[in-house]
Amino acid sequence: MDDRPSTRSSQPGWLERISRALLGEPQDREELVELLRSAHERQLLDVDALAMIEGVFEVADMRARDIMVPRAQMEVISRDDGLEQILEFVLATGHSRYPVVGDNRDAVIGVLLAKDLLRFCYVSEENSSFDLQDFLRPPVFVPESKRLNVLLKDFRRTRNHMAIVANEYGGVAGLVTIEDVLEQIVGDIDDEHDEQDDASQILPHEDGHYTVKALTPIEDFNDYFHAQYSDEEFDTIGGLLINRIGRVPKRGESVNLDRFRFRVLRADTRRVHLLELRVDSEGGEVSKKPPESA
Repeated sequence: MDDRPSTRSSQPGWLERISRALLGEPQDREELVELLRSAHERQLLDVDALAMIEGVFEVADMRARDIMVPRAQMEVISRDDGLEQILEFVLATGHSRYPVVGDNRDAVIGVLLAKDLLRFCYVSEENSSFDLQDFLRPPVFVPESKRLNVLLKDFRRTRNHMAIVANEYGGVAGLVTIEDVLEQIVGDIDDEHDEQDDASQILPHEDGHYTVKALTPIEDFNDYFHAQYSDEEFDTIGGLLINRIGRVPKRGESVNLDRFRFRVLRADTRRVHLLELRVDSEGGEVSKKPPESA
């Protein structure tokens, strides 16, 4: 008697395979995306819904390192800071959560919620008894390789909104928030504290590459990288790349533009959202590489 499990339920039969072929059902993610884009062209799906669906697919392939705020640009509070200094810093930066560090940025000892400081906004007797340690929440650490779809699930399960990204040596590489992940699906979520400047749109990483928002103005890009691209026809670096390629590039597609090597981290049918950039010491001709397989 054959004890091997039957594969009849796991493998489609010839009739099912023929039915799939006749009905035109998608066999992989690329075919599914093309089917959704076709539905959009036939006005069965609006452009915002299509962009969000594509964003969901892309989140599954992106990792924490792709969207994190690098360590050098983290706005942190020191455990030695006094109440007045902390309040001034929170009011100036306008975030809801802050990593609290010890001797250096690798020593994250907790997370401080801005709402916990509300009681101290006015001078009172309580201010003299303020102890930062009493308000610290335990930090959550995730590896740089953590996939964003898994990270989002963890955020929802644990009700945490911030995670510290650790590198392979155990040091702090940056931080990522639930808002950062959601922005990959629904697009940028701006609030009254978000400033559109070159510092927030171009994020350097310790290994020498950069994460660049496609909406970065060409003028800011030129100032940051000492480039000389014209902004007469296009205002943003994303627009410049689309012009050079002649279409909206797909996620994973690479473009070499002089000494700049771009790789598309996130894009939809309308525009590019996020780019990875590596800078060569020597320039070269414009070239293109096919997108990575999904």
